[in-house]
Amino acid sequence: MKNFHFWLACFVSLAITNLLEAEEAYWPQWQGKSQDSVSTETGLLQDWPEQGPEQVWRFEDCGLGYSGPAIVGERLYILGARNGEEQLICLQVSNGKEIWSTSIGPTLENAWGDGPRSTPTVDGSLVYALGAQGSLICCNVEDGQLNWSKSLLELGGEVPVWGFSESPTIHDQKILCTPGGKEGAIVALDKISGNLLWQTDELTDTPHYSSIVTTEHLGKQVGIQLLVSQLVGFDLQTGKLLWSVPWGGSVAVVPTPIVWENKIFVTSGYGAGCMMVKMGAGHTAEKVYENKLMVNQHGSVIRLEENLFGYSDKKGWTCLDFDTGEKIWRERKKLGKGAIAYADGRFYCLSEDEGEIVLIEASAEGWEEHGRFVLEPQTEIRSDRGKVWTHPVIAGGRLYLRDQDLLFSFDVSGR
Repeated sequence: MKNFHFWLACFVSLAITNLLEAEEAYWPQWQGKSQDSVSTETGLLQDWPEQGPEQVWRFEDCGLGYSGPAIVGERLYILGARNGEEQLICLQVSNGKEIWSTSIGPTLENAWGDGPRSTPTVDGSLVYALGAQGSLICCNVEDGQLNWSKSLLELGGEVPVWGFSESPTIHDQKILCTPGGKEGAIVALDKISGNLLWQTDELTDTPHYSSIVTTEHLGKQVGIQLLVSQLVGFDLQTGKLLWSVPWGGSVAVVPTPIVWENKIFVTSGYGAGCMMVKMGAGHTAEKVYENKLMVNQHGSVIRLEENLFGYSDKKGWTCLDFDTGEKIWRERKKLGKGAIAYADGRFYCLSEDEGEIVLIEASAEGWEEHGRFVLEPQTEIRSDRGKVWTHPVIAGGRLYLRDQDLLFSFDVSGR
């Protein structure tokens, strides 16, 4: 009987541990909890076996699109185009089984690949999703029931060349997004009703692809957005423009601004380069530096302590000093252009051409590998111009990778 109670206690302890670990999965929006592609999880694999980490499941019906997953607890939310419409899809984290799906609107057709581009945003019992043609929806997380829908086109927006790709940002009772256009480039909607709260009529830039981040400066809640011609800071309560710094964006401005204390780093591709801005007294901002050492098209850049890491077009994987913008190291040959994410002392670098993912040391000392593998199988429905563009996500001890209709979950927990 003693042994029975011992093993029963072990079983209950293991069950509780597994439940708690499942509840720890928290990647509620684009680039995670803090909008910086940095996972706070620990105890993950520090080295991969030769064949890569174990694949737990593969879901094969995500449809067309480049949307990444948002994950909270035992549920994963992702967008895909199926049967002629873009959908918000909910999956079970443990086994990849579909729970529900909700229609967003008609599928965007595009030479670089059809379907949605943005990541859903989870806020308590609600989940928000922006379709590539500008339909913003709010649903219940439990069953996908639609609460409201709003078209960004009704707010003066126009569909960008590659479709709306911004991921909605929640701040207090507001949901923020960037329809662009003469009526006001940035809007705040009531997150419960979808009603318009304010619109920045001082800004009339056309919509591009970056997502809004929020911060606090001098006691004021500030929104930050990178538009094609300028980096802007605005009052989150009223939408009033606080400051603007010119930006030489070209063709497509994609990466999300990086905010650390009172400093903001931005970058975009097509030769634009990178820039550091510092917010000062009187809600002003001034440029600290600008250069071409980081020219990041859409794979993201990560700030880790005093350094920046990411892929720079025509230069390779690059590490810069955050405060000065000076190059620390560069690696041109080990892996092609792609996206980056961070967790537990390691960067997960994904090449867009081969679908190869490499685990490297998160260090200013240089490129040091700890494993690599190629995503297999790969999709058969990708556009001829399309690549593996969905960014890696690490949540709940799992690594998630997507290639169009295929969504993979790998165990990187180290357990």
